[in-house]
This record gives sequence, structure tokens and C-alpha cells, in this order.
Amino acid sequence: MFQKPRGTRDFLPDEMERRRLIEQRMREVARRWGYREVSTPDFEHLELFTMKSGEGIIQEMYVFEDKGGRKLTLRPEVTAATLRMYVNEGKVLPKPIRWCYFADCFRYERPQKGRYRQFWQFGVELIGADTALADTEVIMLADDMLRSTGVTFDLHVGHLAPMKHILAELAPEEQRAIMAYLDKHDKEGLEAALVERNLTHLAEPLAALSECREIAEVFEVAGDVPERARIEETFALLDSQNINYQPDFGIARGLDYYTGMVFEGFARNLGAENQILGGGTYRLAHLFGGDDVASCGFAIGFDRVMVSIGDFDLAHEPVVGVVCTPEARVRALEVARAFRNAGIRAEVDLMQRGMGAQVSHAAKTADVAVILGKREVEAGTVTLKDLHSGEQQEKSLADAIAWVARHGTC
Repeated sequence: MFQKPRGTRDFLPDEMERRRLIEQRMREVARRWGYREVSTPDFEHLELFTMKSGEGIIQEMYVFEDKGGRKLTLRPEVTAATLRMYVNEGKVLPKPIRWCYFADCFRYERPQKGRYRQFWQFGVELIGADTALADTEVIMLADDMLRSTGVTFDLHVGHLAPMKHILAELAPEEQRAIMAYLDKHDKEGLEAALVERNLTHLAEPLAALSECREIAEVFEVAGDVPERARIEETFALLDSQNINYQPDFGIARGLDYYTGMVFEGFARNLGAENQILGGGTYRLAHLFGGDDVASCGFAIGFDRVMVSIGDFDLAHEPVVGVVCTPEARVRALEVARAFRNAGIRAEVDLMQRGMGAQVSHAAKTADVAVILGKREVEAGTVTLKDLHSGEQQEKSLADAIAWVARHGTC
């Protein structure tokens, strides 16, 4: 017997209905904000992801060669692919461009609860607006979208400028190395890296920056940061809209392309793997042959959102089981089609069971049995049987459909 590949999951109908419901809520929020859906290929050229993040990322991806010897990878995230699509297809579109996507991604890492090798992201990219107002819109949209799912979360908002200002004496690759430890909250690794590079004098300001919870504190620690006005404006706009967030200038973000404002969301009821959202401002298009356009976006870890929400009751919709004698099978197909055309789920017995067995089976999967025998076919009627109460009555097809649509039972 074959098992599913490690790090993947099977979803049965109830779980898929829950996932589609939450997905649809998020889509509706994106629609109201003016973000339209795009889609990119499941696999891309490997260089799309190594160009900025380096060869080290390869060990975290599913990489392969096609029959033409081209190096490809299943996408580990969608932002780079979306900006590649912008360069290919969207440079002439009026800006700002508001795009969103819902896509599965693939990463080769150790599976655990909330972390899988195939996972889904709902993402948003705002391309072409380089203002505090644009940053604010994206954060507000992320907040609105998470709230629509029913998940309880904490939103942290920061900016990379103060941290980079503290690390300004370092080469870019050293900055990336230090920020990688900060992103992973690896205190021991950070301390060892600072000692190894003879940078222990940076430990105190980095620790102090991570503890800052007020704007004034940030600039006391980091000094004269050129982006100060932009940072203060963004936070003032968020405050003006009563967005519930926590200033957090210890956010480093793991991907290399973030340039300014960054933010993360954390589910309150999850353990160590509690981050459900991450985003910020970035510049990627110029790496792919496009203009140096400012962008801002985020991705929501859909799977972790679903784990955080847990199981919940689905809205019940009536199900009709059509039961018939052999001579009524053609009429059964017509009746089932009439219910379906009215928007009601209808199932016809396909096993050629006897009438009693058909009713017994319908009682396991349906609310109402629609019984068709010789009398009903000749009279042009149906017999409705409430499979919960046992009550039954004969009606015209139109009246039967109306009853089920109104009450779910007869």
C-alpha cells in the first residue's frame, strides 16, 4: 500500500470545505481592497531564487533538471515569481499594481505540526508605490484578512533601518549573517557569531533594539536613522486607524530582499511554530531585468491559520437521496436534475439496491429521501421522507423542491 509522501497531507471533504470557506473569506477581503488574483507556474528557473538568496537556499528546495538540462525548482514562495511576472507581463500597467494569489509552495525541510513540505500561502503584492501610506495599506490589509478568518493573533510591526544603522560598519554579507540569527531568535548562535567576528560591542545595542516598544526608544538606541520620518509617518497612520499592533524593531525577516518596513503575525494559541504572517517592503524587479520599482507585500501561512482555528461546524445544507424502483430510474435522473438545478444537492443510488437498502443508505448521507415508484411516476409526484423524523408525504415535484429549499426536510 502506498503512503503519501513525507511532509504532505490528504484532505477529506469536511476539511476541504472548511479550507475553502476560510480561503473564500480571505479572497473577499482582498477583492474589497482592490487586489486582483494572479497565478504563476508551480516550478520556476532555479536562478530566480538563488540570484538574491544565494546557493545555500538550494538545500531547502525541490530542485531538478528537465529533459533539456535546465535547472528548475518547485517554487518555495511566490513573491519572486510574482515580480518575475511583473517584469515579463506587467511593467506597462498603471501603478500602483495590486495583486494577490493563493498558491501551494514546496520546501524540503523537516516536517512538524504547522510546517509541511507542501504548504499553501495567501499572498499580496503592492507594486509601484513607495510611500508610508502604501506601507500602511498593506499592513491594514493583512490585519483585515487575518481577522476575517477568525484566528486570534498578535501583529508586530518594525523597520529594518534602525537595525541596519547599527550594523552599518559590516559588509553586506556580514549583515545578512547577523540578521539571520536575529530572524531565527537564535541567541546562542548570535553571540557566537559576534565573538567570532570580534563584534561583541554590537550585542548590547542589538538587544536593546529588540526590546524597544516606543518610537522614541528606537532612535535613542539606533541614533540618527535617515528613514526616521518615514517610520514615524507609518506608525502615526496605523495609530490613526486604531490598528492593534506592537512595535517590534527586532524583526529581521529571513528573506534577503526586504528593505524597510517589516511586519509579522503570530497566532496566540500555537506553540513554537506560531508565525502565521510575514511581510514588508522590498525591491526585486531590477534583479530580473525590470525597473527598480518599490514593492510591499506579505504572505499568510494558510495551513497554520487552519491549525490555529481548528475544527468548526460547517453550515448545514440539505441533501436529497433519490430512491427508486427499477422502472423509475429514468424519472429518478430527471428528479435529481431538477433538485440540482434548484441548487440542492441530490444523489441517486448507483448500486441497484432494493428500495429498503436504498433508504437505509440515504439515511447515512442525506436528510430527505425522494421516493419514486410506479404510482409516483404515473401521477407525476414524488414521496418525501424526512430521514430524521420518519414523516413522509406525497407532493408535486415543484412543491417538494420548494419544501426542501425552505426547510431542509419535509
